Amino acid sequence: MGFRNFRLIVVIRVVLISLTLFLLFYLGLQTSFYASAAVLALVLIAQIYSLIKYVERTNNDLVRFLSSIRYADFTQSFSARGRGRSFGELSAAISEVMNDFRRVRAEKEEQFQYLQTVVQHIGVGLVVFRQDGEVELVNTAAKRLLNVNHLTNIKELSAVSPALVDTLFAIKPGEKTLFTLEHRSETTQLAIHATSFRLRERYTTLVSLQNIRSELEEKEMEAWQKLIRVLTHEIMNSITPISSLASTADDLLKPDEGGPTMSSEALTDVRGAIQTIKKRSQGLLHFVDAYRNLTRVPRPKFKICRISDLFAQAEKLVKTHTSGSVVQFRSSVDPESLELTADPELIEQVLINLLLNALHAVHDQPNGEIRMEASLDDRGRVIVEVIDNGPGISEEAREKIFVPFFTTKQEGSGIGLSLSKEIMRLHKGSIQFQSDPGKRTVFRLTF
Repeated sequence: MGFRNFRLIVVIRVVLISLTLFLLFYLGLQTSFYASAAVLALVLIAQIYSLIKYVERTNNDLVRFLSSIRYADFTQSFSARGRGRSFGELSAAISEVMNDFRRVRAEKEEQFQYLQTVVQHIGVGLVVFRQDGEVELVNTAAKRLLNVNHLTNIKELSAVSPALVDTLFAIKPGEKTLFTLEHRSETTQLAIHATSFRLRERYTTLVSLQNIRSELEEKEMEAWQKLIRVLTHEIMNSITPISSLASTADDLLKPDEGGPTMSSEALTDVRGAIQTIKKRSQGLLHFVDAYRNLTRVPRPKFKICRISDLFAQAEKLVKTHTSGSVVQFRSSVDPESLELTADPELIEQVLINLLLNALHAVHDQPNGEIRMEASLDDRGRVIVEVIDNGPGISEEAREKIFVPFFTTKQEGSGIGLSLSKEIMRLHKGSIQFQSDPGKRTVFRLTF
């Protein structure tokens, strides 16, 4: 129809229906044209149906509008063509509301994407899960800490550590706890902090996971260094004058023309005592100076170096300490061209310390063997291992193995492993060990 006014169209349709109804009654009551009356009745029904559909178009538009809001489908369009000015205003208002919803939805999508980007890129692990363990969100840092590629339920972590699953379910909102995670011979010290909130009518727990192993080791090493500085300062202040006076007295007691008149026996006793004091004082001075090295580790001078070259140089230096013992040295690097960004001199010192310890462990073994291996782990990190088939490390010594002053050797200073640990910390790496009594011991450097 060419009419564009809703009221006029409705009036015309009503008039046509009235005329059709009048004509139908006339044919049915005044004539015998029953076939024509039947056709006219069908036309009347079609006109009534068309009028109803025309009037209900507005209701249909409103239903579509509300459904679009309910299901967040803002792609619908509304037109008032052929229905008059008032319907045009209604259509325009609906279109404006739809545009506002589209804009708000786009802003929400942008904020969601921004939040997802931030969550995935922060260094703290985040896990959001429901009371049944179903995971709502897990970021990249959490996957890396937990050694998983994907996580849909907290219970799946039983393959990593059943105790960790119990800890995550038991932790209360606002509570903090420490958890030691051991996976694939790698130890991680996790600081776990939990909070709870209501999401979509369900209680949800947000857990943050942070590896504080390096921070703990750094603070521990700083504490030892402070203690060593104090001890060495006080010992040096006390021992230095004693050593100097003992040396002077020893010189005075040497027989000469102006020397003291003492019996030869007494003179021998005094000289022996003074020489003992001098010897022990100098021994203490060397002892303290060795511990000073732990507090004076130089900052690494990083450069790219081939691991095979490091292995060859360290093995060459250690073989000078074998003193005729039959010990097999083997090394493997996979891939052979594997390189490392580090201070070669410091890392070489770490390897020498580990090799000397391994050499001491296999010294009395009939088939002593020491292996150095280097490869990449599943995260692309460089792993260097020093392996020996010695008797292993006792349970008592394992907890103290990296503690300064502690040693199992009769002539050891107890700073080799402590120094190695500090060097690895300065390289942002770690040193760990695994020992099977009677079989082998593995020291692992992770860069």
